Amino acid sequence: MLKILIADDHSIVRSGIRGLLEDQPGWEVCAEAATGREAVNLALKHKPDVVVIDYSMPELNGIEATRQIRGALPDTEVLVFTMHDSEDVLQRALAAGARGYLVKSDDSAQLIDAVQSLSRHKAFVSTAVSGALVSGFLQNTGNPAQQPLESLTPREREIVQLLAEGNSNKEIAAKLFISVKTVETHRSTVMRKLEVNSIVELVRYAIRNKLVEP
Repeated sequence: MLKILIADDHSIVRSGIRGLLEDQPGWEVCAEAATGREAVNLALKHKPDVVVIDYSMPELNGIEATRQIRGALPDTEVLVFTMHDSEDVLQRALAAGARGYLVKSDDSAQLIDAVQSLSRHKAFVSTAVSGALVSGFLQNTGNPAQQPLESLTPREREIVQLLAEGNSNKEIAAKLFISVKTVETHRSTVMRKLEVNSIVELVRYAIRNKLVEP
């Protein structure tokens, strides 16, 4: 039995994906998540073979969730299923450990093909994305200049997203089980690294880099 976890913040999308996947003999959806953090927790609990996750997820976006899932469960493959067909998002997904990347505008049959490929530990990338781009990224052995976002630690990226979603320091501390003082320290470090001087600028940065939806 192939175990699949679906993560998307829209219940109607999860329902549609579940219907498509469970029509396949021997496939079962073992869990559904509505936030990135819930996706990580459910993955650790159920240890699925494949995770199908949206890029734009609340609390913890799909890329950060992918990084945590792959770090804890190296045998679990991740398919990033998104409306974004941008080079930047694709590269982040691959760098985080995703082996599959599918654009939601693709034919639904490609979702089946993608999960099938990942179940065999083979990569699958949407036809909407250039194959040459993927090959170039995977074969790149140079050392490109680090982007500001990539200079942040995983925890700092979580805090950027939570701040951009409108959470207070106290709310972030409660969500992450850390002290308010620790949040304040991370917040100061983040703003210095990203060279922003206000929460408004931080929100604009997060939207521009697709960490949150406008």
